[in-house]
Amino acid sequence: MVSRRGSGRMPLALMGAGAVISVALAAALTVTALRDNASADERGAAPGTSSESNPDPGPATAAFGNPETDLFGRRVDVPVRATGVVLPQYPDQRQQPGTPGWTAAAPTPANGEGVWQRLFGGPVVRFSASDGPSRIDGSAALGFAHTPQGAALAAEQIYWRTNANPKDRALLTRLVDVTPQYLAEYDRLVSEGKVSDRLPDKLRPLLFASDAFRIESYADDFAKVQFARKARETVDGQPTWVGMRLAVRWRDGDWKLTTVTGDERVQIESLLSIEGWTQW
Repeated sequence: MVSRRGSGRMPLALMGAGAVISVALAAALTVTALRDNASADERGAAPGTSSESNPDPGPATAAFGNPETDLFGRRVDVPVRATGVVLPQYPDQRQQPGTPGWTAAAPTPANGEGVWQRLFGGPVVRFSASDGPSRIDGSAALGFAHTPQGAALAAEQIYWRTNANPKDRALLTRLVDVTPQYLAEYDRLVSEGKVSDRLPDKLRPLLFASDAFRIESYADDFAKVQFARKARETVDGQPTWVGMRLAVRWRDGDWKLTTVTGDERVQIESLLSIEGWTQW
């Protein structure tokens, strides 16, 4: 059972996604998770900087530069192209409706080169060979499977891709189910210089991967997904996580990020346990 230590609501981009009204908030869940416990050296480090105690992640390949390790020592691959590298797709590995793993299983593979990639020098997101993405067009990842796993992958990918490119209006309208009201507000803030060009450099090393997800609800045209990201803070020596809830809608043959509850906010909560969640 998941334990909660309060919850918060964070106004991100009205839609809870792309182009953020204030880009600093795009990474605020990580800052909240760290509770200012990161050292000054960690805060000022370049993206992906590893301590001497971190293991050697292994050799690079043509599609990727040298791997990095995150704040918790986990391997992160850095694609040569900042937009990422899709994995070969094997649709026969997808979960099937009515099976025990339909909403509870993780996409495949569980690990290996390219499974976790740092995009645009900042956020770390999950790729799969079973549920997508199957292609990248410009800064957009497309071709997610019409499955719960595809919905989870799409939600995080879209969330971070749009937040990493806050002034890319075309990317926003392509990947997010935006309303005319949101676009009008977004255009106004951009014209007033209130939307940053990029994610702040000092936050980029803190944008590590999520640990687990949970399908809260799933239908053919809509899915609500919770994500848990490990925090540096512990309680009685036990790990804690920061939970984030996102939603996607199936439209035009792919998933698009949309509102969770209709009030266009990202929902954040503190977690003492992720028992029963799906480990990536």
